[in-house]
Amino acid sequence: MHSETIGVHALAECQICFIGAGSMAEAIFRGLIGRNIVDAARIQVVNRQDNEKLLRLQETYGVSTSERQADKDRFIREADIVVLAMKPKDAGSGIAAIRPLLRENQLIVSVVAGLSISTIESLLDGTFPIVRTMPNTSSTIGLGAAGVSFSPAVTPEQREMGLELFRAVGEAVEVEEPLMEIVTGVSGSGPAYIYYMMEAMIAAGVRDGLSPETARQLTIQTVLGAAEMVRVTGEDPADLRRKVTSPNGATQAALQKMDEYRFTEGVMNAVRRSAERSREMGDDIAAQYAPGKES
Repeated sequence: MHSETIGVHALAECQICFIGAGSMAEAIFRGLIGRNIVDAARIQVVNRQDNEKLLRLQETYGVSTSERQADKDRFIREADIVVLAMKPKDAGSGIAAIRPLLRENQLIVSVVAGLSISTIESLLDGTFPIVRTMPNTSSTIGLGAAGVSFSPAVTPEQREMGLELFRAVGEAVEVEEPLMEIVTGVSGSGPAYIYYMMEAMIAAGVRDGLSPETARQLTIQTVLGAAEMVRVTGEDPADLRRKVTSPNGATQAALQKMDEYRFTEGVMNAVRRSAERSREMGDDIAAQYAPGKES
């Protein structure tokens, strides 16, 4: 398949090259392969180093990898979709390095936290169709959440292709690019907040007498059930909370204790700080590779 026709063919017919072999890249292509959306033979993964990890990915998922630079370059040149999944600190040099290999109609998809479309365009020194997104690692089980933004060069067909890529591994919601940082704060970093809460619930159960396994089982099912209640009923979480909070009951006592520790304020400030840090990382990349600045 050639990039000129991308969008009119199914995602399953695309060649997809991931640049970077970290947890986010693995989550996405594991989801694509595991749900039979894209055949493993159509996915290539390149990485600057860590050939042992590339070999593990090849053996585990059947994706194509290579230690040879010529093969890596070919993977990038022949791809219909190029996914930028390197670490933020490597994004500037990594994107600049692949610039000579790209064709103008290839769809560029970035999952690099904080990296703006304008910075990508500057690093590529040209106008490319660019999808900026921030998924989360729940993509690996088909339950990811991703905000998605598009550059002006993205065609309607490519826009649908970009959304389809992440709908294949969860929910994908189109947002204006200025809101991508807060998407990072809410859903990109969000799973970690829930895991942190679960850690505390399990630790509390163990402290007061439950076995670790019992505390773990109860916590997992509680979080799973609460999320499903919100999804299935369509009710606002605040309404559901009120329904299970009896006056002067145990739940109310617990929530009052959380309020003493300014639980809501803490979470809201955590989301904002994640968004700020995402923006800072993007600004660092942009400043490092600004025109006239030596890299």
